[in-house]
Amino acid sequence: MSSLIRHVTIDSADPYALATFWAAALDGSLADDDYPGDPEATVTSAAVSLLFVTVDDRKTVKNRVHLDLQPQDRSRDEEVERLLSLGAVMQGDHRRADGSGWVTLHDPEGNEFCVERSAAERSKG
Repeated sequence: MSSLIRHVTIDSADPYALATFWAAALDGSLADDDYPGDPEATVTSAAVSLLFVTVDDRKTVKNRVHLDLQPQDRSRDEEVERLLSLGAVMQGDHRRADGSGWVTLHDPEGNEFCVERSAAERSKG
């Protein structure tokens, strides 16, 4: 058997704070042993495990890898609004008049991620 991805690891200034945002965004949970000030924090959700680790360097350029989110029980636009209310920041709006496209957001530490259309929206055309 080949290797499996155990976590997607994300460098951060404050792992617990950033993990808290992502736990809410993904309807996931923090590990029982994660607390403010810890050097790392883990979020487990239905689809992925994210590991946030402390690094001293601040983010200065675009991510080389980013997450693409697909809402499961709401529209893309509803999900964008929900994520903005959690603390995400709009970076780029790439929605098209025909309903296709995506929205690029920044998490609270400036990491880019995209919100795509839901499966239901994709099946409409």
